[in-house]
Amino acid sequence: MAVTDHFRSEYGFPLTDTRPLRTEGFTTLLGAELHAPRTEAGPSWHIVAVGLPLDFTPPTPEETGPQLARRARAAGAYVGMAHPAASLLSTADAESLDAAHAVEVYNALAAREDRGDSWHLTDVLLNRGHRLHTYAADDAHLQPQDPPGCAAWVQVRTESLDPDQLLAALKAGHYYSSTGPELLDVSLTSEHITVRCSPVRKILITGCAPGAQVVQGKDLTDCTLPLAMFGNGFCRVTVEDETGGRAWSNPIHLTPTGTR
Repeated sequence: MAVTDHFRSEYGFPLTDTRPLRTEGFTTLLGAELHAPRTEAGPSWHIVAVGLPLDFTPPTPEETGPQLARRARAAGAYVGMAHPAASLLSTADAESLDAAHAVEVYNALAAREDRGDSWHLTDVLLNRGHRLHTYAADDAHLQPQDPPGCAAWVQVRTESLDPDQLLAALKAGHYYSSTGPELLDVSLTSEHITVRCSPVRKILITGCAPGAQVVQGKDLTDCTLPLAMFGNGFCRVTVEDETGGRAWSNPIHLTPTGTR
């Protein structure tokens, strides 16, 4: 769990210390949602930074969003481009945020205004050569009109709940994102990709080329699909369950042999 309060002057630049909540079976990462002027469509950037030190200093009036993100990354944080669709980020905006590790491709709060999904911009950035990971998040503000918590999350592959290990795994992209289904395994050969998952109604492979490889049915738990249409670009896995919940792999960059 990461509590990323708005790091703004009107709130006293909070960086919430959740360390007292940690137990043997539950842990937290420290972070904040950073803001600085400005994007093409909005007055300020929204930048998620997880793994910040508690003494991270507030931005100066002259500091831009990309500069603030670089400083957060240099301080050890995992940096995410928050809810691009909800913020109406342009491609130029996104490309200027060169310190981002990942793009927030699904935001449960932004889905309330039908701007929760940011995959289109992400695929454009990936096709332009930006090596970005992707993640989903609640963005829980806990207002009466908001969706309930635990609507979107990341499932991290690491050997323990040690915060440093979790942070390292996030930076390495060793996780997938979900609003319900589980991705159990994704493996590649030179020509095919194999997906194992919890029961779903659809398994898709999309990526650098228009179109998709799709399998639909009932209670699908595995399939193998060809990679040829993606060439030496990238692909990604999406699964969708009977309730419409989805899970997404991180982008998988392909070499001439079809491996990562």
